[in-house]
Formats: sequence, structure tokens, C-alpha cells
Amino acid sequence: MQKYLFKNTHIVNEGKIETLDLLTDGERIEKIGSGLNCKSDVTEINGEGKFLLPGVIDDQVHFREPGLTHKATIYTESKAAVAGGVTSFMEMPNTIPNALSVDLLEDKYRIASQHSLANYSFFMGVSNTNAEEVLKVNKLKENICGVKIFMGASTGNMLVDNYNTLEKIFRETELLVATHCEDEKIIRDNYQRLKTAKGVLTASDHPLIRDDNACYESSLAAIQIAKKFNTRLHILHISTEKELQLFGNMFPLKQKRITSEVCVHHLHFTSDDYAELGYKIKCNPAIKAPNNKAALWKALLDDRLDVIATDHAPHLMSEKEGDYEHAHAGLPLVQHPLLLMLHYHKQGNISLEKIVEKMSHAVAECFGIRDRGYIREGYFADLVLVDMNQPSVVSKENILYKCGWSPLEGFGFPATITHTFVNGHMVYGKGVWDESEKGQRLKFGGPF
Repeated sequence: MQKYLFKNTHIVNEGKIETLDLLTDGERIEKIGSGLNCKSDVTEINGEGKFLLPGVIDDQVHFREPGLTHKATIYTESKAAVAGGVTSFMEMPNTIPNALSVDLLEDKYRIASQHSLANYSFFMGVSNTNAEEVLKVNKLKENICGVKIFMGASTGNMLVDNYNTLEKIFRETELLVATHCEDEKIIRDNYQRLKTAKGVLTASDHPLIRDDNACYESSLAAIQIAKKFNTRLHILHISTEKELQLFGNMFPLKQKRITSEVCVHHLHFTSDDYAELGYKIKCNPAIKAPNNKAALWKALLDDRLDVIATDHAPHLMSEKEGDYEHAHAGLPLVQHPLLLMLHYHKQGNISLEKIVEKMSHAVAECFGIRDRGYIREGYFADLVLVDMNQPSVVSKENILYKCGWSPLEGFGFPATITHTFVNGHMVYGKGVWDESEKGQRLKFGGPF
């Protein structure tokens, strides 16, 4: 593989920004220092004035393959991810068929090995009836990111509301348990009450149906079970101020048994945006009132919220239209999370060091990903070069999602991602693609 030397670039890593050189050799970072020389077999990249970040690791995406490939494929969405500086992803099991067996899970890994431009892992799915199958992955824990439990409404056979199944998984799994927490009964009751009162529901009713209490009660239940069995629990897409009562920042991340994720759309949109965007921003859990956004930002900065993700969930625009009951829930976001956070950096909300911590370092630590998430000698060269002086705008012409749209269309970012390297391979550089190398399967259990 080609060797690269980044010269005089601002490296953002482990709480510092330092102007240094960085040399890659094959898949890994060979040397970081000052005054490194460029040999004849090395390609030099002038990083002067630019920022070099570890690749973003997105711990929650829905790439729709197999079974829903009219919306997206692992190839199309991984390409969009790489364009946005996301070099590794973890994908959810609610594809068709649902990934509820080891064989079906491995089918997804085979597809990714042939088509994904980013590094990848896939969650094992849980249903009310497949606990024994789920526990088989204890033997594969170095090769699988975790098990996913929908403790709330989901598609197919993936709503887990059998308490015996929940206890068995929480008690016996040796993997991280990731949960979608919304209480199904509260959601149903809210829906019936509003439907009876209004007759016709709109997008702005969504946060009233999937409300704060639905999220809080389900997250509380997950935490109570996890504490009972000392389970390694990771609660996905926290969306409410009320849930933040359940998390503390008194422990370093490495010592936490219960961690949490916040998604970029809950940090960006509020219920005020339904008036303009309607079902384009319908998602589960719902985007809620502005006080929640403000509280989420505070909790992210004081470390009650541990990682930032996208919950990328593409649908065709035709599937986002129609009435409340038929408009699909989910937003395509994986091409723009880093740029969106750089917008908030420019606004003064968050430092570059904190962005890297929450989108790379902390994700690697939460999941125990080997040799990734940091810019360190010997680590995989998953790298993103950013020009903070070159603005960019989201448009239909530069959206790479197969669904062809974004809720951020027309939004201007203060920066541009100029290069993305995956395992030392320059997949994307100044608008030019080299898809000759595919991403790798993530490995877990590594020391930090």
C-alpha cells in the first residue's frame, strides 16, 4: 500500500492540538513527529493550516442491506460515510430478514467484506424468542460489537417486551448490550388519546406520542436490569432532559458499566422545526421540545453523555410523505455528522478536542475497539483531513445517500472534508475516489 506523509498539520488528538508531521506505512501510522522527511516512495500531503482528526466511528447506523436495498445499500451508505469522515460504523439488525441468528449476522459481514468502503461491525439482534441464539455470540465477542435490544416499538419481530428474555440476555451475555428505549404502552396510550382528540395527526404530534415519559421509563427499566446483573449497557439516542437524571459523570469512561449516546439530530433540531420540515425529521425517538436540546448539549459537555452518533436511517422521499401513520421514521445523516459538529464548534458550543473525544476516542473505549479511534503510532491509519477555511453546502448534487435527500439540504458548514483515509488507504481525496480497497471487520477487546 501507498505510504503518506502529512506535513505541518494540526493534529487533534487526546485533548491536544499540535502541529506535527505524520507518516503512514501500509495500514498503520508509523511515525508522528516534527521534521519528518519524505522519501521517494512516500506521497506527501501538505497539511499546513488544516486539521487532521482520527476517523469518526459511528456506533449506530441502518444501512438497510439485506432486504431494503431500494432505500440504501452497504456500499452506497458506506461511501456517504467516508465522504463525511466516518471511517467505521456499527450497523443495526432490523434488516430483512432480521439478524436474529448467527448465520444471518454473518451474511451481513460477507456483504460488507465485498462492498463496504468503511470499516464495519454488525449488532446481533434480539427477539422475545431467540435468547439461546443470541448467547452463541459469547464465543464471537472479539468479532461482534454487541447485541441490540429494541425495548420499544420496532419493525418485524424485534420488539422485546418479555421480561424473562430481557433478564436472560442481561444476565448471561458477555457482550455490550445496546438498547433502544421507549415504552410501548405509553406510546400506544398517547397515540390513542391524541387520535381520539384530534382525528388527524401531524408531524408535530410525534414528540407528544413518543414523549419524555416513554423514553424515561424504558431507560430506567434498562438501567435497573443492568445494575441487577452488572451488564455492560449502552443506551442509544438519549433524547430527553428527563432521562439525563439517570446518568452521572462521576466516573471516568473506562470505569462506567452504563454508557449513553446522543445523536446529531437531537443536538441540532427541535420540535419547532416540524413546521418547516414535517415528516422529514420524523424519527424514533422523536425530536422534542427545545429544552431537551439545550439539556443534551450540557450533558454532552459534562460527560453524562458519552458518544455522538447519527442513527442514520434512510427512506425514500415517497416513504416520508402521506399521513402520520404511514410516514416512515428515520433520517439520513451519516455523510454530515462531523461537519455538523464543526458548525457547532464555529458557533462556540464545543471544542475540536471534545468533538474528537465524543466521535472517535470515546466510541473506541465504549466498545473496546482494537487499535482505532486515536492518532497513535501503531494504530490503524483511519484519518480525516479538514479544511476549516473552506465552507461547504449540502445540496442534492453532492448527497451520496441512495435515497437522494437530506434534512440538511441548503445548510452551510464552515468547513470541508478534503481527504479520508481508511486503514491507510486514501479512499477519498479532493473529490476523487479510489475504491480499490475495502474496509475491515472491526475487532474488539483491545486495551487502551
